[in-house]
Amino acid sequence: MSKLFTKDTQAIFWNNNKTAIQRMLDYDYVIKRDKPSVAAIVAPTSNNKFEKFFWGADEIMVPVYKSTKEAKEAQPQADVLLNFASFRTAYDVTMEALEIGGFKTIMITAEGIPERLARAMNATAREKNVTVIGPATVGAIAPGAFKIANIGGTIDNIINSKLHRAGSCGLVTRSGGLFNELSNIIAINADGIAEGVAIGGDRFVGSVFIDNLLRMEENPDVKYMILLGEVGGTEEYKVIEAVKSGKIKKPIIAWCIGTIAKYYDSGVQFGHAGASANGEMETAEYKNNAMREAGIHVPDTFNDLPAKIKEVFESLNLDPIPEPEINKLPAYRRPKQFICTISDDRGEEATYAGFPISSVALPNTGKGIGDVISLLWFKKVYPKWATEFIETVIKTVADHGPAVSGAHNAKVTARAGKSVVESLVTGLLTIGPRFGGAIDGAAKYFKYADDNKLSPKEFLSYMKKQGVPIPGIGHRIKSLKNPDLRVKGLMDFAKENFPATPLLDYARTVEALTTSKKENLILNVDGTIGILMVDMWRALGYPEEEIDEFIESGTLNAFFIVGRSIGFIGHVLDEKRLAMPMYRHPMDDILYDVQKAEEI
Repeated sequence: MSKLFTKDTQAIFWNNNKTAIQRMLDYDYVIKRDKPSVAAIVAPTSNNKFEKFFWGADEIMVPVYKSTKEAKEAQPQADVLLNFASFRTAYDVTMEALEIGGFKTIMITAEGIPERLARAMNATAREKNVTVIGPATVGAIAPGAFKIANIGGTIDNIINSKLHRAGSCGLVTRSGGLFNELSNIIAINADGIAEGVAIGGDRFVGSVFIDNLLRMEENPDVKYMILLGEVGGTEEYKVIEAVKSGKIKKPIIAWCIGTIAKYYDSGVQFGHAGASANGEMETAEYKNNAMREAGIHVPDTFNDLPAKIKEVFESLNLDPIPEPEINKLPAYRRPKQFICTISDDRGEEATYAGFPISSVALPNTGKGIGDVISLLWFKKVYPKWATEFIETVIKTVADHGPAVSGAHNAKVTARAGKSVVESLVTGLLTIGPRFGGAIDGAAKYFKYADDNKLSPKEFLSYMKKQGVPIPGIGHRIKSLKNPDLRVKGLMDFAKENFPATPLLDYARTVEALTTSKKENLILNVDGTIGILMVDMWRALGYPEEEIDEFIESGTLNAFFIVGRSIGFIGHVLDEKRLAMPMYRHPMDDILYDVQKAEEI
């Protein structure tokens, strides 16, 4: 591909460098990209699911993952890896990414990766046709399309250097600092950069001068090229050969930093690991002369470089590049305190997960409460069989008579003269591990047993060791001879409508074993609901980790809460309608055992 990056390029950012990421996103906003250039962050030690960043005056959320593999699976379109790991781990991160595949470009900012590892890493990347920028680099930029992290500096500097839109020059340097300086010089003396790469200062870098110049030769946006080399190495001679052989036809302006070295008696080591001449051919002066002899435009001194750029640029007689409209970053930005990803009431009509309320609420839509729950709880449009199952669950658990603790509390509170809201809340507060919690527990433990291929006998033994009665098994009244019609109805619905019910099938084998010991140890309604919810999510394609998260977060119990709220409100309204007096528990129903207090 002739272009390194486009306006659709997205990257996975390894290491949560918030300042560098924000600079990328600010650049995206200024140049009016449709989508952020950072698709995901890899932060192995973070427990966050996302990080907030500014997008102009607003904010966006960038997802955070524990590993490159997880991030790539979730964001397959992101074909650039920005490796901001330390020099101790940068090699491992890069090699893992190369093994995972799907990356066209990998940038490595770390300086000082052991040279033996750097050479092996670069060789593997070449085998896999992956462009490595670095190590020891600030990155690269395709002005008006995509920029890596901190390259180009601040937004003000980027605008002044015309890096907000594509120019005509292809720039390749070793130095990141001098890249920024050259960008400014080019903006003053020409029309800016079409593509720029700082290849990095370490002795062994991934993509060298010739790799980038050959790509720029094929890039129609690049009309001429500038190479800024330095003392040390022989990579400039590959460029000379390409010019002589005709592989590179576009004009090249070049200069090697370090000509001052001839004024020192001993060898000079400049700032970069690779900036040290090991022979006459590696000196800056020798390379500058060789490039000049090959027909490359080489100024007499670095100070003459701006004039040389102006001369070559004007000789091309290029059409002026129009200045695009850009966004301006706000002077003041305030982070939001709340996040909402399920509904929006800012437009003409409020929405549920992006759908106007009228499109799901009105009778002629054919949608029910199950559709609303699938949108607001899961941000998905569930198929009809799944939404009907959700509604069946809610109807099934709506009430279980006045004697259960939740209904009892609601009734007592209503009789104390409290409101519907206060009475409902007292009933809801009883929902937990002993009342309603069997739905969560059944899903959790039966799924664990199924995931770990436990036989029914092994499952019973496991639960006994845990000291936990099997949630979802057992009923005070119902038994094999007196089945619970609610359970039968749920199972029949699942058999007719679910694509498959593997967890229910497993639970039935457990039930066969428990009822052989005592016939009322059947799958009860809570257990059946919890188990079928897992089967529903599996059939809908959710990964096992996400189903586990649903269970742990109390999602299953939420169905019980919604359903039973209907019954609680019914009991509260019943008390109000009957004008029942304040409740006082009968004394003959209390066991009094009050001993005289001991004096201390």
